[in-house]
Amino acid sequence: MSKLDLLNPTNSTVIFIDFQPQMTFGVASIDRQTLMNNVILLAKAARIFRVPTILTTVETKSFSGNMWPQLLDIFPDNDIIERSSMNSWDDPKFVEAVQAAGRNKLIMAALWTEVCLAYPTLDAMKAGYEVYAVEDASGGTSVVAHNAAMRRIEQAGAVPMTALQVMLEYQRTWARKETYDDVIAAVKEHGGAYGQGVEYAYTMVHGAPASRTVSSK
Repeated sequence: MSKLDLLNPTNSTVIFIDFQPQMTFGVASIDRQTLMNNVILLAKAARIFRVPTILTTVETKSFSGNMWPQLLDIFPDNDIIERSSMNSWDDPKFVEAVQAAGRNKLIMAALWTEVCLAYPTLDAMKAGYEVYAVEDASGGTSVVAHNAAMRRIEQAGAVPMTALQVMLEYQRTWARKETYDDVIAAVKEHGGAYGQGVEYAYTMVHGAPASRTVSSK
């Protein structure tokens, strides 16, 4: 496959690396609430389009804490690959999970960018995979660290992405009705100004009722 081929639900795997409290505490390259919003948007994209998803954590009990509960709620049936290595690719269970998914395009997000995203990205590309690094769903210990890591992996051949870009590349056409409602709901909740624009169009232009997560009595 080529990097010129668009992402779709049958050619890619989504990977979440080390979204744990202690790792989140160290993020200083992006507002952490914004980071969480973007990660959950990416996770919902994977769930909506039924893309194979790999979850992995590092030193849960001794240092990092459990994976974010918001991610666990989205993927309640996924096994979590627990590691001691900083580099996920050094763990045979992780590599086996990537191989088992059978997809050549790996969409990765991680904490931290300069370690937990950069290291497996370089090794995965060396092993013949294409890596799409979700820049706004990853965070580094400083803006400099995050940007330097992104430049490093981009120069090596990784492709930078955003969470919303992944979701819309999967949807591709609004004629894809089987995922339309779920995508619109995720965009409204996590899409910022774009989501507000969708809500405005639905309610003020098309006369739909205001979106509610809990029905009024």
